[in-house]
Amino acid sequence: MSRALFISDLHLAAERPDANEQFFRFLGEEASRAQALYVLGDLFEYWAGDDELKDPSGEPLAVEVAQGFRRLADAGVAVHVMHGNRDFLVGEGFLSASGARFLEDPSVVRISGQPVVLMHGDTLCTDDVDYQAWRRTARSEAWQREFLAKPLVARHQVVRGLREKSKEVVAAKPAEIMDVNADAVRDAFRRHGVRRMIHGHTHRPARHDLEVDGARCERWVLPDWYGRGGYLALDDVGPRLVSF
Repeated sequence: MSRALFISDLHLAAERPDANEQFFRFLGEEASRAQALYVLGDLFEYWAGDDELKDPSGEPLAVEVAQGFRRLADAGVAVHVMHGNRDFLVGEGFLSASGARFLEDPSVVRISGQPVVLMHGDTLCTDDVDYQAWRRTARSEAWQREFLAKPLVARHQVVRGLREKSKEVVAAKPAEIMDVNADAVRDAFRRHGVRRMIHGHTHRPARHDLEVDGARCERWVLPDWYGRGGYLALDDVGPRLVSF
């Protein structure tokens, strides 16, 4: 039986040892028994560049995560990694070290005979106009080139400042504008011609049933790992959310 697992919004960081331990346990247990693992963004709390893996001032956890994926890939599990809003600078250096394959956002993949659109989910939150403007800036070649030209220590300082600012901004926003927009969701189903969607980002794990142009569709939202954490399993029987 084909079995694929989906995770997102782990936000791994040195200051979150419980989540880190759960992640490595997950790789050694649940993920090792799957045919494929899909990481749909925000694997890390932040990623300041692939020199995290080699620079003396880099985060040791980055190396441990890459090694964990490498062991999984070497054992025959296909590992796919998508950019999130926190770790969109993950690049070829990390992919080479980890044995993971880069997954575009969005991507349509066929799993257990059915096409599924996979997304991080932030592009569906179109009501958050300020965030979408920042996303366009941060994903631009000019911004990334200027940012990556800084020493890694300086990049860490910039990221910490951005994180603190983000906490203030998020706290001041109505919760509903940080969730997906219903029209954006339906547009995504139409554009990709699928009836199943899996994404993260919103930290609101659930299954949502909806109708798009007369077709029954389902949208699965992955859990974050700030609390219990969990994943979505998809096999020939169907999808199901699993909490730790």
